[in-house]
Amino acid sequence: MAAKGYIVLYPNPRGSTSYGQAFGNIIQYKYPGDDFKDLMAGVDELVRRGGMDTKKLGVTGGSGGGLLTNWVVSHTDRFAAAVTQRDVASWADWWYTADFTLFHPTWFKTPPFLDAEGDYKARSPITYINNVKTPLMLVLGESDTRTPPGAGGEQMFRALKFRKIPTVMVKFPDETHELSRSGQPWHRIERLEHIVGWFDHWLLGVAKPEYEVAAKGEVSAKAKPPEKK
Repeated sequence: MAAKGYIVLYPNPRGSTSYGQAFGNIIQYKYPGDDFKDLMAGVDELVRRGGMDTKKLGVTGGSGGGLLTNWVVSHTDRFAAAVTQRDVASWADWWYTADFTLFHPTWFKTPPFLDAEGDYKARSPITYINNVKTPLMLVLGESDTRTPPGAGGEQMFRALKFRKIPTVMVKFPDETHELSRSGQPWHRIERLEHIVGWFDHWLLGVAKPEYEVAAKGEVSAKAKPPEKK
């Protein structure tokens, strides 16, 4: 994104590494929440320094960042476009289907079927889907078991389509949660092209007929391998 001329803010909110264990653990049983406040504080500071159009802000993230991207667009409309990647929309559905069982007890005090307080619902972006106004692209791997599409992007996609919010789902065949790191080379390239393309379209006004058609609910983009010559 920086190479394309965008100003990129890459913050390190509470819950991240490099500031000690206490800083990393402070979001236990509160994720997402205060980390979202840190992200917005970073944006506020960048805006305060000047040199940018506040009506052309975009947000993206993958995995935990995908969850946070969903949370951002469901809690503020300050961003003109968003790309969420290998995300979580419903914590309860994620609990039942993801391969990431090791950390369940440290993120939630109980399983969802014993969650009398409704913590899973309160901390799930899909709960606040009616608040979303931001055009959203969803980048998913069909074989992702870490953040299964059915517990994340597919829920966001269907709900936003129903609400007629511009949204496109780019689903990569045979790709796992490692798409951006060890996916097929052409898929990794196409992923980056879609991210830049979505922001170019919604932030800079670049014509992207493939997204405009998909946003009307007629099709969804699906990655394909390059043609052999």
